[in-house]
Amino acid sequence: MRLGLFASVVWLVGGFALAADPVPDNGQTFLAFIKAQAAALRSNDQPPADAAEWQQRRTKLRENLLKAWGGFPETPCELAPRKLGEIQRDGYRVEKLIFQTRSDVWMTANAYVPDKAKSEKVPAILHVHGHWAGAKQDRVVQSRCIGSVKHGFFVLVVDAFGAGERGTGKKLGEYHGEMTGATLFPIGLPLSGLQVYENMRAVDYLQTRPEVDGKHIGITGASGGGNQTMYAGAFDERFGCVVPTCSVGTYDSYLGAACCMCEVVPGAVRFTEEGDVLGLAAGRGLMVTNATRDAFQFSVGEAKKSFGRVESIAKLLGKPDGVKHTIIESGHDYNQPMREAMYGWMTRHLKRTGDGSPLPDPEIKTEDPESLRCFPGESRPDDYVTIPRFAGAEARKLSANRKTSENLDAWKTEQGARLKALDAVLGGTGADAAKATLGVELTEGETFKLSFLSEPGIALTLLLSGVSKTPQPLKVNRLAVLLDLEQSADKTLASDQAKKLLKEGWAVAVPELRAVGRFALPSDKIGHAPDHNSAEWSLWIGRPLLGQWAWDVRRALDVLSGRFAELPSEVMLVGNTTAGPIALCAAALDLRITRAVMINSLASYVTDEPYRNQRLGLMVPSILRDVGDIPHIAALIAPRRMTIVGGVTGGGQTIHGDDLIKQYRATREVFATYSAEKQFRVQPDGTFWDSSEVAR
Repeated sequence: MRLGLFASVVWLVGGFALAADPVPDNGQTFLAFIKAQAAALRSNDQPPADAAEWQQRRTKLRENLLKAWGGFPETPCELAPRKLGEIQRDGYRVEKLIFQTRSDVWMTANAYVPDKAKSEKVPAILHVHGHWAGAKQDRVVQSRCIGSVKHGFFVLVVDAFGAGERGTGKKLGEYHGEMTGATLFPIGLPLSGLQVYENMRAVDYLQTRPEVDGKHIGITGASGGGNQTMYAGAFDERFGCVVPTCSVGTYDSYLGAACCMCEVVPGAVRFTEEGDVLGLAAGRGLMVTNATRDAFQFSVGEAKKSFGRVESIAKLLGKPDGVKHTIIESGHDYNQPMREAMYGWMTRHLKRTGDGSPLPDPEIKTEDPESLRCFPGESRPDDYVTIPRFAGAEARKLSANRKTSENLDAWKTEQGARLKALDAVLGGTGADAAKATLGVELTEGETFKLSFLSEPGIALTLLLSGVSKTPQPLKVNRLAVLLDLEQSADKTLASDQAKKLLKEGWAVAVPELRAVGRFALPSDKIGHAPDHNSAEWSLWIGRPLLGQWAWDVRRALDVLSGRFAELPSEVMLVGNTTAGPIALCAAALDLRITRAVMINSLASYVTDEPYRNQRLGLMVPSILRDVGDIPHIAALIAPRRMTIVGGVTGGGQTIHGDDLIKQYRATREVFATYSAEKQFRVQPDGTFWDSSEVAR
């Protein structure tokens, strides 16, 4: 049909009203989609009927959490603790400590040791800091440590991986989230799981101390530290008292909020809600503390939803008095009333005295934060293992172990298994997605605008140019699909790249993708992650944005297939810069794509520094472990044509000349197995137009 310039047409598609030109809505449609997906995943949630059912659910939940965290080492490394200094104070001393949590990964810590521990063993509390800039040295964190030691507890306070003295740099105040924490996703070891394991190693350390009653250990923290408290306290049953503060709400309330990467358990909404996680600690002295003026995701109302599940589980276990919900008139904090509530609850469950009521704050005088450091100033060793260095080392181990068969039949079997794994880590799609079809309108010029539902709740458009105005069905000889996350579809279609292709006789299609361009969330950017929140919400439901974007591309091909007499024999998918991995994954999974091109895109997930000039949505949990690196994914396209034009490191630096060619050695080897070496090309230091081989 021929209509006015982008005229508005409404189509009924699979039961959904679909405007021909979906209207941007500041990301609300995408958030509604995420929430609908989450609601469907948890629609059958019910509290356990009895203790036996809870035990079965508990076992499965622990298995799922461990899988989401990538598993823990079967054999712990030596702790090899070292004391680097000591401060003596009235009634206690503060030790500066380091110990290993994994081989060559050193945790910085302070131990607050009461003088009474010289003559008797005392219970211990592990304090985890949360997102205070000074980490274990911060005065807010110090205050609860000093209060605890003056109440007779041995206190161990630790720096979380990437925070405090364990940042990528040597100064305090570094944030371990966004694209720093994101380096851990591809190796399948998210920061939330690393923190649980490290806090378990802290318990191992506490149990080596002669001053500590190793059977009576508690854990507490606020904000991100409260999150650590919930997960470690739930998973490690050596904790006899668990006090998460200003951190408990619901997973559903995370969807729509901005939270740290350390709080994300990939795919958790697929198998649980926060109430059941807390339920793992029910009956072991669990006190949830919330503030009345906190953010929505930590609000009293949301926490009550989860605590209600905890109460029902505690009753089934016959321990209704083993859980408590404390509400403090306050903002987000770990202040005096919160500390006093914690002292009383810890005293009841670790010392077996008192009724759990708040105990008064002793006199507290904090230290100069610099004086508590294990590595003051710039004294930390230059080879200290940071998050990106750890991620890089683990990634190289995974890549080194990923060998491809030189036998074609064996490779085809392996290729099928890797494609299945790729589809799995990308999150797949909803079963009802195939119900969607399309609407269409024609501009006054040469451009078709096709509107379609990529899946229920996600309405997008596709621009198509270079198609003659012949009667339906449309016919084209060659089709190029251009992807660019960093500019609108209109600008991509007007680019020199598109003009060149049109001049050479290609039809050019530019699909919009969800959560970017016109549909980008206005507050999505945090730090170096331009798509922080949309990517984070997607991780919660187990559908990384890379997988959703690849699905949008494949649905766009469905739309085009419905408009053409048939798809042309040549379908080229071009991914510019951050869209390169989308082109790679879509082409690997969809045989209708006859060639793929990546231009100045990420050449490897392996990095020893935080990702820069990339998108968080590309960082797929376990993709390196279960599928492989960028060159291994490119190999899945063989023997179809694959061209790499330029490339960048995870840190955003250009890879020049032979270094880029060497990067794709594994890809070339697979093409050689097919005797299709000419189908694969690496073009360093160039642009798309440097080679007629690419665009012919």
